[in-house]
Amino acid sequence: MFHVQELRSAKYEVKKSTFTSYLLPYSLFDSYHDRLKKENPKASHIIWAFRALNAYGQIVEGSSDDGEPKGSAGTPTLNVLRGEELINSVLLTVRYFGGTKLGTGGMVRAYTQSAKAVLEASMIIPYEPKKSITFDTSYTITKRYEHYFDKHTIPYPNRLFHTDMVTWNVELTEDEIKDFDIFIKSL
Repeated sequence: MFHVQELRSAKYEVKKSTFTSYLLPYSLFDSYHDRLKKENPKASHIIWAFRALNAYGQIVEGSSDDGEPKGSAGTPTLNVLRGEELINSVLLTVRYFGGTKLGTGGMVRAYTQSAKAVLEASMIIPYEPKKSITFDTSYTITKRYEHYFDKHTIPYPNRLFHTDMVTWNVELTEDEIKDFDIFIKSL
């Protein structure tokens, strides 16, 4: 399985209709969908498809044709995500009608090509499940932990500063957990 960590876009044109596709992490879906609707009020359609893991590690999928004929936009886009084994990712496509009807088959091809174009422009990386780890440290060794996480490019945005200690919450892969255990034992 694979996923994306940052937003990418690509444009595809057929018979004067333009299809601009956006591939982004699933966590940004709602906010970016709202943004696209505000930025493109005259767009004919803004279709989407997503694949995400739920709390039980199961793949949840969804798609919308946003007024296009049933199965001509969202489903082909979802099939592209399936073919690339993408998870925790969403693909949105903004369509501006160019005046020439494409027919159902033409729309399926256009939405598929637009989805493939944004995938080619994206950095797709292997997905590694992460576990949430919570632990406490004294203030005296906080800088050591910050240095460790910075050195290993592990984000640590979730910290609570109490009067006598710091509570950390970090997301780590299995390999990162093993390395982190070695680091803790070395203190």
